[in-house]
This record gives sequence, C-alpha cells and structure tokens, in this order.
Amino acid sequence: MRYPKIVTAVLLAFTALCLLQVPKVSIDGDLLRLYKNSGIHYDTYVEIGETFGTFENDAYLLVKSDQLTDPAVIETLREFALELELNSFARGTLSPFSLRKPALDDGATRPAVPENMANADEVAAALQDLRQNDPMMRNLIVEDLSGLVLLMFPDSDALKVRGEAEMISELRELMSFYEDPRFTIQLTGPPLWKAELLNASRSDQIKFTLSGIILGFLTAFLAFRTFWGAVLATLTPFISVVWVVGTVTMLFGSFTFLTNILTALVLVIAFAESMFFCFHWLRLSREGMEHEDAIRETIIRVSPACALTSITTIIAFLSLAIAPSQGVFEFAITGALAIPLAFLALVTFLPLALRAAIKLGYKPRQAPSVALTAIIPGLILLANKFGKPIAALAVVAFFAMIYPHTQLQPSFSFQQFLPKNSEAMAISSTIDEGVGGVAPLYIAYPLYDADPNVSDADFKRMETVHNVMQDVFGKGKVISAASFTHYNDAGFNREQIFDAVGPFMKKRFITDDATTAMATSFVPTGLSSKDVRELVEQTAKQLEDAGIRDAKITGFRVLSAYESVNMIKRLQDGLSIAVVLSIFIIGIAFRSWKVALICIIPNFAPILGTELYLWVSGAGLQLTTVISLTIAFGIAVDDTIHFMNHYVRARGQGLEHREAVNRTLDRVGPALIATTLILCAGTTVIIFSVLPQVALFGALCVLTLFLALLGDLIILPALLVAGGRMMKNFGGSK
Repeated sequence: MRYPKIVTAVLLAFTALCLLQVPKVSIDGDLLRLYKNSGIHYDTYVEIGETFGTFENDAYLLVKSDQLTDPAVIETLREFALELELNSFARGTLSPFSLRKPALDDGATRPAVPENMANADEVAAALQDLRQNDPMMRNLIVEDLSGLVLLMFPDSDALKVRGEAEMISELRELMSFYEDPRFTIQLTGPPLWKAELLNASRSDQIKFTLSGIILGFLTAFLAFRTFWGAVLATLTPFISVVWVVGTVTMLFGSFTFLTNILTALVLVIAFAESMFFCFHWLRLSREGMEHEDAIRETIIRVSPACALTSITTIIAFLSLAIAPSQGVFEFAITGALAIPLAFLALVTFLPLALRAAIKLGYKPRQAPSVALTAIIPGLILLANKFGKPIAALAVVAFFAMIYPHTQLQPSFSFQQFLPKNSEAMAISSTIDEGVGGVAPLYIAYPLYDADPNVSDADFKRMETVHNVMQDVFGKGKVISAASFTHYNDAGFNREQIFDAVGPFMKKRFITDDATTAMATSFVPTGLSSKDVRELVEQTAKQLEDAGIRDAKITGFRVLSAYESVNMIKRLQDGLSIAVVLSIFIIGIAFRSWKVALICIIPNFAPILGTELYLWVSGAGLQLTTVISLTIAFGIAVDDTIHFMNHYVRARGQGLEHREAVNRTLDRVGPALIATTLILCAGTTVIIFSVLPQVALFGALCVLTLFLALLGDLIILPALLVAGGRMMKNFGGSK
C-alpha cells in the first residue's frame, strides 16, 4: 500500500510469467509414480521389471466373433496379427498366430495355428488342441471359441520418444483398417487405462477451475449484492490459481492426478480468505472509516489470522509427506507451496485491487445479504441459553466417536483410480471372464546351474513353482518355461522348445545368463486388494512348503495392494500429527493454553464425524480418504482461527466474556457462513469427477467442512459460554 505502483508492476510481471506457462501445462497419468520409493514391494517390482520386463504396459486386443472357426476369418486375423507385429511400436507380440511349435520330422518349427485350413472343424480342432496342450493359449483363446486375445509388447524407447497417445492412435488406425462384420476388435490394457486417467484429469482441471470460479462468483454476488463486489472477491482466487499453475509447471514440469486437485483446493481456499478480507473491510467502512484507511486496517487486523490459517493448512499438507510415496510427497510439497502463493495474493493483490476499484468509483453496499445474517440471532440465543447442555453433548459425542475412529480399516480398490464407466476396464472384464485375467502377478526365483537350456535340476524347480501357482490361481492360468512340458514329453529338447518360443518371449521366462527364472499368472482385474494379499500369502506359504524359500512375488496389483495399505496407515499418523501440531501452534499464536484447549473439540469433531460416516457406510479408509480428511482439517481450522482471533481482540478491548462471544458471532458469523458456502460450492464440483477417488475426495471435504461450520458456530460458542469461569480473566478483562 505504501508503494502501490512498484508492487503492482512486480505482481503483473509475475502473473504474466505464470500465464506464459499455462500452454505448457501437462498431466502425468503414470500410476506407478504414486508408489515410487514406497518400500520393498516397489523395489521388488522395479527389479523384476528391469530383469525380465513386465506385462504392465502391454496392449491387449480382444477379438470377438461367432465365426472364429471360419477359415477365412482365421486367415484375416492372422494377417492382422502379422500387421500388429510389424507395428512401429511393437517389440514383440503374443497370440495364437505368433506361437510356433517344434516339428518332429525335421526339427524345425511350424505355426501353432496351421495355415490355410480347409474347414471350420479343422480350425476348431487346432484351436482346441492349443487350449488343451499349451497353457499360454488357455489365457488367449476363449473356451467356447467365441474370441481370442492378442498381446502387443511395446518398445520402451519408442514409447519414451513418441508417447503412448501416438501408440494408441496407431493401433486404432490398424484396427479400423480391419473392420469386418464377421468380428470385432477391442483395445484395452494399462496404456488405455492411463489414457483414460489422463483425459479425465485434464477434463477435471478445466471443469474444476471454471465451475469453481462461477460458483464462487455467484456466492460472492449473493453476499455483497453488487456485480463489481463479486468481481473483486473473485479476482484474487483467479490470480492465485494462475500463480499456482504457473509455478508448479515451472518447478515440476507437470501435474499428476493428485496434484491436479490443487487448482480447485487453492481456488476455494483463496475464495474463502478473500471473502473474509472483504467482509472485514466492508464492516470497517460501514462503521465510518474511510475506504482506503479501512483497507489498511483490515490488513493489520486480518493478515495475522490469515497467516496463521496458512501455516495450519501448510502443516496439513506437509503432514502428508510422511507417507512413503513420491506421488503423495509431490502432492504435499506442491500444496505447501501453493498455500503461501494464495496468501501472498490475498495480502498484496486484493488490497491493491480494492484500492484501484475505489479510485475508479466503486461504492460497496452498506450491509451483507440478509441470507447470511438471518441465522445469527438464533445462534446467539442458542449459545447463551443452551450453552452448557450443547457443550456437554459435544464432549460426550466427541468421546463416543473415538470408537469408530479406532475401528476403521484401510482398504484399496484399483478400479477407484480409473474413470467411472471405463470402456477399457469393461473390455478387461470381458477378457477376465473369457480367458482368466488381464492383471499379471509374477514370481521370480533363482536357478543354480546357469545352463542356458536349463538343467534338469533347475527345470524341476520351474515345474515346482509352476505347479504351486496353478494350484493357487487355477489350471491354465500360469505361464512359465515349465508351460512347455508337453513338448518336452513329445521328445523335443529344451533348446528346440526355447527356439520355438522365440528370443523375446524366452526373456520373459529366463534371464540370458540363466540365473533367474520367472513365472507369470494372470488374475482377474476386478480382484480386491484384500483378495490379492490373500493369494500372495497363500502362494508364499505353498512355495515355502515346497522348498522354494528364495522366490519374490510381485506385480502392480501386488504393489498397490500392499503399499496402499502402508501409505494409508502412515497418512493416518500424519493426520494425527497435523491436528496436534495445529492445536499447539494455535495455543502459541494466541499465547494461551485455554484457547488451544477450547479449540480441540471443534477441530477434531469434523474429522471424527466424517470417519463415523465412513464406518457406518462401510467405505473404510482409502488413500484419498485420509488425504481429504487431512486437507479438509487444514481448511476447516481456518474458521476456528478467525473466530478466536475476533474473540481475543474483543476481550482485549475490554468486553465481558459473553458479550465478546455474542459480538464475535454477530461480526464473524456471516463471513464464516459465506466462506464455508464458497468452500463447499467449490469443492462440490470435485464430487462430479469421473474419477471415483477424486469424487470421494470432494464428497468427504464437503462433509468435513460442513461439520466444521457447525462446530465453529454452535459448539465453539457453547464451549466458550460453558467455560466462562475458565475464560473470565482471559485477555486481562473480567
């Protein structure tokens, strides 16, 4: 305010720099980033991936046809499989047409699906023979011969250079070239899941920002009853989002599906603080202070409380960094960076914008909307007449809700990360039903003889592992070097068998130095994390009983099933730390243990209330559940700080205890209602995300914020009134 021209120039320059970054905004949809550095399961998964490669990035093409045994259809599909193998992204393929089997007469190999078959019976016999005698083909050919699956293994270098979007486009172009009324070809697999996640995240970012601004503007218009007043309240949140988007892009290069939520969060937080600032300024103006002097006085009175709310929200974000996850850590750090930017916009941009508006002739209305003030007399009456019963009930309810808190168990669902009505997931489910599963689970174990063609002793270990996996996951649901026992029994040596498989697929079974082998089972995509953990534990026990004690079990589903639970538990610890630390800082900031004590129930209760809902509904604690509770707490505690800040100032001015509570409700209540309306309206937009985890985040935030408003307008005043004896000498005034 002292150097408006210089500060305005700096703010405009920084805003322009951030706007230049907007076209560069991108979103990384790699779910593995969420689990990076999360623990031993991640390390094992990466190790196996680097050693063997995995099936996690493979493209699955599902062919469905009621004429699959027609020789003409089979030959057309053979051409399609060849084109797929020649695709510029393909490092290899696996299908009934890519498989070859040894021939006894000359030691050469022949196509597993013979060429130019004469009739449907011959085709059916060939496909059924493959299903019965080749375990890999049981995972690729539907039992009733109504469909088959082709896998394309992408070249990682091509993906890095050209990207998955181009690969999907190229595959769809190939599929369109083979459109045929006799069959359909559908594309699914992790690359499609990731593409759907990215598209949903991009859509969410635009939707959240635009809808949040519109809803915030309408709420501000309801509160201030003037168009330009609403514009002034909306400008600061908009600038805050621009600064955050630009800064995140400059520092980190991209958003993730988690950090993508930050634009909506920053928007609603900045809206709430902007509204509170404007309410205070308007009140001082109504009391006769010159508009510009009122701006200066508002900065002096409101900025310390806003700084404290920013600190508690930053603590909430930083508490998430305790989770062993790069994705959550990035979210925590990005949020901790975004909140100071929003505070900076509040205490620099907003005062200068108000000052400029006044000079241009803006005249605010003298009173806020009656919709915000009508309830205040009732709240004052409630606190004064029923303060003690309400306080007692709040204390009893608080301790009663601790039980559901202790009973909540972590849960994780892979499908929650993908968009609702995901087409790729629906196709994957079809594959699950037809051939057993799309989600791979791997077991890697050492070989001791280092024989490139596998010694008898090592092959016996392969068979042991293979049989254990078949016992757990089902016959025909496992592929490994032991899958070709029938060729071995037919008289072919292992060198011939591996030659028939091909060098690329051989590397999926055994390392080049023949020191490590891997078996793969394909399990249904829809399995819950609990089911996956039970399967892993059952497999580990049976392997140990069979004498295989040095095997490693992994896979993305294994990684997510175990590390998600670990992360949720650590995030719970972080939430507890954030709550305790925030209460402690409030006590230090107000230099009173009494204030800290009074603030415990109004700030803990919204979290416990939301956890009660999760317990009753059976939703449990999911990853975004704990994150939403933590962030919602960081936002909700802001209202408590503003309430206590005004109460403490009133006591410092010599007001009696009850009178200070009543004046605080009268002056701060409408602002708290307006800011919570904006917070809930802005966060409600998130509920309509097509990503279930993001939608759940929004729903729980809204519930927690609503409970926090009830806590600050009903429970907190009641506790203050009920604790009158404790608070009577507070602030030096009886």
